Amino acid sequence: FTEKTKQIMTSHTDRIIDRRRLKRSLTIWRVIGVVALIGVVAAVTARYDVLPEKPYVALLDVNGLILEDLERDEALEHLLEDDKAQALIVRIDSPGGTFVGGEALYLAIRAVAEEKPVIAVIGNLGTSAAYMAAIASQRILVRTGTITASIGVIMQTANVTQLMEKIGVQPVVIKSDPLKAQPNPMESLTSDGEAMIQSVISDLHNIFVGMVAERRNMPLEGARSLADGRIMTGNQAIDAGLVDAIGGKQEALNWLADNAEISIELPLINITPVHEVERWSDALTKI
Repeated sequence: FTEKTKQIMTSHTDRIIDRRRLKRSLTIWRVIGVVALIGVVAAVTARYDVLPEKPYVALLDVNGLILEDLERDEALEHLLEDDKAQALIVRIDSPGGTFVGGEALYLAIRAVAEEKPVIAVIGNLGTSAAYMAAIASQRILVRTGTITASIGVIMQTANVTQLMEKIGVQPVVIKSDPLKAQPNPMESLTSDGEAMIQSVISDLHNIFVGMVAERRNMPLEGARSLADGRIMTGNQAIDAGLVDAIGGKQEALNWLADNAEISIELPLINITPVHEVERWSDALTKI
């Protein structure tokens, strides 16, 4: 072969090799794309467990910060209407959250408890709004080392006016009335502002105390004496009448069997909603 012919043949061979490499690369990316699509679809369709066509016991997990959650409320509403759902176990491991979040969860669980047996099981932590959710049930189980109670309401802010002065910044606040936007980090809290905020906190606290007194069947003043924000261990909470007994999921199932004639052999179905961020995170992790 001439040198030119060799060059042409070499160039042709290189193009064939490059095309094969490109084809393999495209095939790999297509496979990855299909797997990714399957993962996302699986994550989205796994938003709810497939409910069985026979009796079951529902599980609801309450973890992390408690906020208003429309999907959770919807799941509890569906549970209330589902005749196959024989009972609800609420598993709690949360430091609390907003008052409105705790109140919304409390009311949703109470609605279920009016129609079906509901028992709460507190794990490591069940304080503040998480304890509010727990008292919506008909019975509360804890571990001896569980941290619970913390019956109280808090609002926190900061006053950074002195820091602003040190760095040479003068905040300008223009508002319709002195109590507007109190507390505000950019201005000192006035005595009237502090009194106003205290009245709001006290009102919410009274609502919380009333819930505890009603659900734990104790005098209002008795509940108030325990509602100074203190935390308790599981043992201390039992002695104070804020929870009922030591136990976990198995003890909860035994209680349902003994007190509501619900078989411990029934399947357990988790109705906890999986939120959008969690679904995408799980899908990407599995790919």
